Formats: sequence, C-alpha cells, structure tokens
Amino acid sequence: MINATQIRKGMILIHQNEPHRVRESQHRAPGKGAAFVRVLLKNLRTGASYEHRFASGDAVDRATLDHREMEFLYRDGNICHFMDTENYEQIGLDREALAESWDYLKEGQTLTVEFFDGNPIGVELPSTVELKVVETEAELRGATASNSPKPARLETGVTVQVPPFIRAGELIRVDPSQGRYIERAR
Repeated sequence: MINATQIRKGMILIHQNEPHRVRESQHRAPGKGAAFVRVLLKNLRTGASYEHRFASGDAVDRATLDHREMEFLYRDGNICHFMDTENYEQIGLDREALAESWDYLKEGQTLTVEFFDGNPIGVELPSTVELKVVETEAELRGATASNSPKPARLETGVTVQVPPFIRAGELIRVDPSQGRYIERAR
C-alpha cells in the first residue's frame, strides 16, 4: 500500500479489484477544502479510461508485477513483438498497451516487460534512449544569437525539439518519460 500522494504516472494500481495504469497524476491543494490527488486511470483488462480523485491521505494498493528481460524484435501493424532472452518465448503487445513507450522502441533493444497475473501489460523503458535523427531543418549560419529549439523527426517516427546545431544523421539521447532531447550520443 502507498499513500495517494505517492502516485506517479506509469504506476500500476489495483483500484476496484482491477489493475489500472496511471496515465496522469496531479496533487491539488485548493485554498478551501482538503487536498486531493486527481488521477487519470486506464483499466488494463477493459481498456476503459476514467478520472478518479483520491483524498491525499488515502491508502492505495500498488500492483505487484513480475518483470522479465526481453528483446524488442519488430513491429507488425499495431503489435510489437518481444522475445524472452532466456527461453526465447515470444509475446506481442499492442500499441494501446505500450502507450507512450511505442514511440521509443528500437529493434534489438533489450527492455524490461511487465507482467500482471502472467499476462504482459507494458514495458519499462530505460531513463535514456539513443535514437538517430532522420529529418530536421538545416542550421542557419551566423544565427548564433538565437538558441531556439527546432523539431527533429527520429528513426522511430517520434518528433522532439532539439538545439539548432543538431543535424540529420546524428545520434542523440532522449528522455522517453518526458519526450525531450538530453544530449548528443558519442
């Protein structure tokens, strides 16, 4: 059990006897009335999403998950296929189950896959992911006064804001939890 104020995006909670993934979490302390935590939950069995308010002192049941190291093999439409690195068993997860992780999966990448009651429910991404820039605007020569970021499309299809000196073909590190550029890789 955890306190409602400890709820964070991406956690798996047991709410109304069903597993739910936290999509958003905001702690609110209005000037009038008691503090509360507003969360957007997604039921992992039915796929339904809804908002719920917990009082800040409520105890919430955090799901116990099993974790297995798996290699991301390939995408097949809206399904991503993973292989257990120990017994070579393969599983598939759909785009909805992967949520934001979908945009940061790269073939050959080893990840931790989360299981609840023996069923795969999502992946745990590393804190940084190295991805190649495939398309971005050219750097303007002599525009050193401006340090405004520009959009860059990465090899997985996701677009992030990068500094003006980044060019197409470069490898960069991205924080997948916030979808932001961190630094050049190598």
